Amino acid sequence: MKVHVMDLQDGDVLLSDIFNRYGLLVLSSGTILDSDAVSRLLQHQFDYVDILPKSGPSAVQTAVRYDPKKTRESMQMAVHSAKALYDTAQDTGLIDSDLAEGGFLNLAESVKGNHDVASMLLVLNQKDDYTYRHCVQVGLISYHLAKWLGKPEAECCSIGTAGYLHDIGKTKIPKQILSKPGPLTEEEFEAIKKHTVYGFSMIADSIGNPEWALSALQHHERLDGSGYPHGIRSSEIHPTSKIVMIADIYSAMISSTPYREAKDLMNVLCEIYSLSFGKLDPQMTQVFIKNMLPNLIGKSVMLTNGERGTIVMTNPTDHFRPLVQLGSQFLDLSLVSNVRISRFIEEPA
Repeated sequence: MKVHVMDLQDGDVLLSDIFNRYGLLVLSSGTILDSDAVSRLLQHQFDYVDILPKSGPSAVQTAVRYDPKKTRESMQMAVHSAKALYDTAQDTGLIDSDLAEGGFLNLAESVKGNHDVASMLLVLNQKDDYTYRHCVQVGLISYHLAKWLGKPEAECCSIGTAGYLHDIGKTKIPKQILSKPGPLTEEEFEAIKKHTVYGFSMIADSIGNPEWALSALQHHERLDGSGYPHGIRSSEIHPTSKIVMIADIYSAMISSTPYREAKDLMNVLCEIYSLSFGKLDPQMTQVFIKNMLPNLIGKSVMLTNGERGTIVMTNPTDHFRPLVQLGSQFLDLSLVSNVRISRFIEEPA
């Protein structure tokens, strides 16, 4: 059912994904077209869109309105599940398969239909419980990247679980090394690197899933052979490991830890892009960036000049320096060199 943008009513549901003329996703299918969504369509100069018929169950089943409180509760529950998984592995040296698979499947079910990946990552971006939050973030990113690559739901859940388990080998690393508030010595870094081998063995022995085990082993490898633990190259790295690799790097860069400040979601995408020239799978990285950028439109940001604004549009000439609204004024970050995004601001529930 095609409707003019100016005739849309609050609560109408988008039938299919909407892309702008540069191929960037503007709104995902199933989006409930409230005033913010309509404003985004107008900003991208859309005249007509297809919406679901108002009668019939499909609208209720497909549409999910972003609920900050519900999202925060789901993320917190996922962090508690991850902590239980890690605590059990720490105590027994084995992985509880029910906690491993059930923990991520419950998370995937709780976010089904929620396309706002950036908001979910912001909810998880806190300094406390970094290990467990990172585990959840990498699982979420891996799951969504798999979906953006067009994989079926069951495979997406499996890839998400691989991301969820990727760091489980850290349960065998001394806590004083993991929580050290400063640079690691060469010996300490060598000890940390062993978490990949430990994770492989733990998953292989406890669950026996080779895809998950290889993701734990290979998520620090790089396509040019510069990674660890074995320095293998592109053709030797499992496809799921390549997905988890991207998710792991992005999550680590955007996350705060006791010894490192987080980088903002936009500029980390730029760094991920640079890594696609040799270290990360270029096609997967392109899909990741293409689908993450629209998630950042509408997000509140703090700029390095102290002003707070809202991203209203990605820039076609420089995707990583968007147009920001500051009250009644607009600032095109692609035209200024001395101002950039300092951090993203999670909106209160």
